[in-house]
Amino acid sequence: MQAAARRSSFWLGIGCLILGQWTLSLLDTAGKLLAQSGYHVVMIAWMRYTINTAFMAATLAPWYRRRTGASILQSRHPMLQIFRALLLLLSTIVFFSVLRIVPLAEGTAMNFCAPLMVLAVSPWLLQEKSYPSRWIAVAFGFLGMLVVVRPGGAISTEGVMFGAASAAIFAIVSMLNRKMNQFDPPVVTLFYGGLAGMLASSCIVPFFWSAHEPTLRDGLILASTGVTSTMGHYLVNTAYRHAEASLLSPFFYLQVISATTMGWLVFGQLPDMVTAFGIGIICASGMGAACMEHRRSNHPG
Repeated sequence: MQAAARRSSFWLGIGCLILGQWTLSLLDTAGKLLAQSGYHVVMIAWMRYTINTAFMAATLAPWYRRRTGASILQSRHPMLQIFRALLLLLSTIVFFSVLRIVPLAEGTAMNFCAPLMVLAVSPWLLQEKSYPSRWIAVAFGFLGMLVVVRPGGAISTEGVMFGAASAAIFAIVSMLNRKMNQFDPPVVTLFYGGLAGMLASSCIVPFFWSAHEPTLRDGLILASTGVTSTMGHYLVNTAYRHAEASLLSPFFYLQVISATTMGWLVFGQLPDMVTAFGIGIICASGMGAACMEHRRSNHPG
């Protein structure tokens, strides 16, 4: 019975993760649509964080207080939480800048280099043991990146620069996530990310406000960014409550399927064969690394 319950919980976790990935791909699609329509990425990020925070304040914060008796803002390291949240906001702005000029599939795949960057620097910054398998995965991942951004490919030099910056910033955020999970519950980190992102973007959005008035379509798409970000991150967090992170990690790379599908349906963009091969190398190296890390965590010897 216990084994069956664990299997059921594991598959529920995978289902939540995949559904969350599709929802976040809807967020990326909305961001790309708005950026191509002339809205500044800062304005898009501001709307995303504002609606996201309002929703969490109305639902998540009261639930957390009832469950723990503590404020959702109670953190052992609030300044580190704020620093992480500001980096997350920067990551969002840069990634929306990537999607403005890069197809969804390629932009998503470039961001998948972030976990490989974490593996590369973890022996120094996180004091984790280094393994040859990690370096092999990192090497193949960056080989895939070179194939995707090859000269003459679909990605411009500007897109490559933004993509590399997005992956690097997201890698730092990922390392801070690992640190914060040692101190605070994930819901506290999630709320700090939304609140600090909303406040910081509110300070700068007047300087980047779009001159034209949003149409009804634009307004609905802008509003959807807050809804899809909230639902997507909630589903991903729910997945972690049902399955171990090491088990879920390989399935993160399935998001390239949802990104490719949305890119084709909405923008008519499909990667060419060489680009698809490079994306496959990135995903395979990441999935392989995740599987090896899971095996290592269960068989440390």
